[in-house]
Amino acid sequence: MPPQRRSSLPHPARRSVHGRRTTVLGAAVAGTLALTACGGSTQEPAAQDEDATLTVLASFYPLQYVAEQIGGDAVEVLSATPPGIDPHDLELSPRQVREIGDADVVAYLGGFQPSVDEAIAAREPALVLDAATTEAVAAHMEAGDEHVEDEEHAQDEHDEDEAHEDDQAHAEDEHGHEDDDHGHEDDEVHADEEVDAEADDHDHDHAHGEDPHFWLDPTLLAAVGQDLAVLLGEARPELADEFAERADALESDLSALDTELAEGLSQCDRTVIVAAHEAYGFLAERYDLEQVGISGLDPESEPSPARLREIRAVVEEHGVTTIFTESLVNPKVAETLAADLGIDTDVLDPVESQADEATDYRGAMENNLEALRTGLGCA
Repeated sequence: MPPQRRSSLPHPARRSVHGRRTTVLGAAVAGTLALTACGGSTQEPAAQDEDATLTVLASFYPLQYVAEQIGGDAVEVLSATPPGIDPHDLELSPRQVREIGDADVVAYLGGFQPSVDEAIAAREPALVLDAATTEAVAAHMEAGDEHVEDEEHAQDEHDEDEAHEDDQAHAEDEHGHEDDDHGHEDDEVHADEEVDAEADDHDHDHAHGEDPHFWLDPTLLAAVGQDLAVLLGEARPELADEFAERADALESDLSALDTELAEGLSQCDRTVIVAAHEAYGFLAERYDLEQVGISGLDPESEPSPARLREIRAVVEEHGVTTIFTESLVNPKVAETLAADLGIDTDVLDPVESQADEATDYRGAMENNLEALRTGLGCA
């Protein structure tokens, strides 16, 4: 599903959005089912008082930002993810589950926050926008799926060739050394197992999960805004034109941001981003960069020794001077690695949550631009 991205290391396959330890409050969701037995998305939205404020429930910050920009004073935007909280770890309270069912419009990203998925399935709000179904976002994700399938097919063929060569070598070895003692063979098997274990660690980091961070490409966030405006217009037809105008204004602003990023990153000494985890694929694709994540897509996974050796090789090969950490992820591993390599660290915000309430999405992306320009040596 996500877009093809160039990387100095093998590209992760994509089948589940994030292999994280997300706790779903099944009991909370189940407890609300009895309250909603007669409700569901098959019903028409309730008639709205023209003076009433629409309630929009956004599952995490980038969608909250879009809803606020498009809705203006006509909407009250609630966020399921409080500021400063990692959205992957979201646990919904019973009250939040009820809010999802009671909201006039719900905006979320399917598969990104399983607790939200469960609540939507249980409460079935009338008007729901899944950002993953926005045409532009879906097209990028489908292109990424095709790329990963091609890589997996090529890797399978490579593995089969190597396995065939190993079988031939093993057969020749058995023919020529039938009288060798078994201790030597056991040593070889043990060494092979160690290599395989390191390979498995690498696969664990890179072969599971899809990149959900579409909002790091401002043009895709703008496209989601257009779809949300249509849904808000369905909820309040008398304000449909106003919502459409606000969506166009947001698209223009995000287009200007996209131009700032493209121009600011167009002439850099380096193009490789080494980051705490692989959250920047959409940004890298949009602005012709390469990302290398220490921990793959799951920021809580521990990198193996083999992975750390790969990162060291990338840093040395590409002259990397900065490893990027995140405000919501423990920076210890990245900082230790940077210290060992004698290079700097800086913060690159994946904008999954509003880390600083004084800084909105646009401000966070501008801060990212400055951090990248410094770290990549841009003119």
